[in-house]
Amino acid sequence: MTENPMEVFRKEAPEVADAFNGLIRSIVASKGIDEKTKQLIYIAMKASMGDEMAVKAHVPMAKAAGATKAEVVDAILMTLTVSGIRGVVTCLPGAVRQFE
Repeated sequence: MTENPMEVFRKEAPEVADAFNGLIRSIVASKGIDEKTKQLIYIAMKASMGDEMAVKAHVPMAKAAGATKAEVVDAILMTLTVSGIRGVVTCLPGAVRQFE
């Protein structure tokens, strides 16, 4: 069984994990951008890094906020001009499968 990295983080550094989670809650609670757009931006940023695990984790959140398959695909494709093909080939297949 694969360990959940966030659980290891919480176990090994609970105070830091709590502070990190507080930061995330503050960002999520900000009102400048709607939740769907925040999720699409996050997906694009993580895809540009080739972080397949994070993209897979955030696609359901984007869907719950109303994002369509086309919007998620476009968010990932936006990374091409910034970081090349890596994010597309590593993250797009798993993201698309979540809409099937």
